[in-house]
Amino acid sequence: MSSSAPLLRIEDLHASAGDTEIIKGMNLTVERGEIHALMGPNGSGKSTLSYVLMGHPNYVVTGGSIFYKGEDITEWTSDERGRSGMFLGFQYPEEIPGVSVLNFLRAALSNRTGTDYTVLELRLKVAEAMSELGMDQSFADRYLNEGFSGGERKRNEILQMTVLEPELAVLDETDSGLDIDALRTVAEGVQRLHRDDRGFLIITHYQRMLDYITPDVVHIFVDGNVVATGGPELASQVEEAGYDEFRVGVSG
Repeated sequence: MSSSAPLLRIEDLHASAGDTEIIKGMNLTVERGEIHALMGPNGSGKSTLSYVLMGHPNYVVTGGSIFYKGEDITEWTSDERGRSGMFLGFQYPEEIPGVSVLNFLRAALSNRTGTDYTVLELRLKVAEAMSELGMDQSFADRYLNEGFSGGERKRNEILQMTVLEPELAVLDETDSGLDIDALRTVAEGVQRLHRDDRGFLIITHYQRMLDYITPDVVHIFVDGNVVATGGPELASQVEEAGYDEFRVGVSG
């Protein structure tokens, strides 16, 4: 792996679900230390992109390549991508009844690092992360996402990200359905982890997350492709005028 290569490079990526092409020849590069926002309307393929980046088996790459730290990972499994330092924060995190947050994190961190942490070691690490995020310590012993509110599920995603310390974090509409306090928790989690050797791709429909996180680069994603790239002013442009002006010249 090359330290001079971009953290993430997507080249002419095409991906399908069944017979339907959803990602249509997109290109995107995230350098180390950068926060990128990918904004697009509902149904544009944003969530599909996040799943494709993490190797979800329901989606097939039919063309192009995904490079992570200079290495072609297009054929890698989800497990291999996770171990290498990639992380996906889901839009709708699933419940896992009977598995506590603490035990889930223990398994995930052991898989990520190759180190078998004791429950005590992990509890101390999780307690520190929870303290940083302003979370109640009892949260660690609840079953994963069972009975969690939308805000608690998203806080749990940020807790996972804080404990696992990924090099590349893809957050799929993490702001969806959040109140202001939960939104701040998400934003503060990103800001705490942000450093020169990490990168973030924040996928969102609205600008409101970007009121708390200032991205280095904003991409507008319409009909399976990036149709505009610029600075934070692009997000303001979308907020004022919507996505219609970006649809001009984009094939259906």
